Amino acid sequence: MPATAYRITDLRDLDAAFTIREKVFVEEQGVPFDLENDEHDRRDARHYLARAADGTPAGAARWRETNNGVKLERFAVLADFRNQAIGATLLHAVLADIRAELPEAKVYLNAQLRAIPFYERHGFQKEGEMFEEANIQHYKMVL
Repeated sequence: MPATAYRITDLRDLDAAFTIREKVFVEEQGVPFDLENDEHDRRDARHYLARAADGTPAGAARWRETNNGVKLERFAVLADFRNQAIGATLLHAVLADIRAELPEAKVYLNAQLRAIPFYERHGFQKEGEMFEEANIQHYKMVL
């Protein structure tokens, strides 16, 4: 069975997503917890969970509407599951839901430098100058 990704409707899945994000962003990358876990998590974001072929929670993401369009955020894949198409599965599930719900919306994200080639392979393009967020270099990317 290949990896799967879906919109979260169950609190256990939401806990799994938050755990993945904490491991990737806080523990691995040193992002302060209060920056990683913000007010959008419980207020206006739609959350997603990716599971590896064996059913193990492996990746997480969210998106939300902003004044500038739909912003993809908090894409994270656990180290043991990287380079196994988990990220692509997650991105495709998120984009399919956005297109179904808001077909005309502009879709954008802030990508860490090392993730830019991944997003470019999926049709995103860099826009503007490099900037830092949580001491990590990023570019805004637009689909």
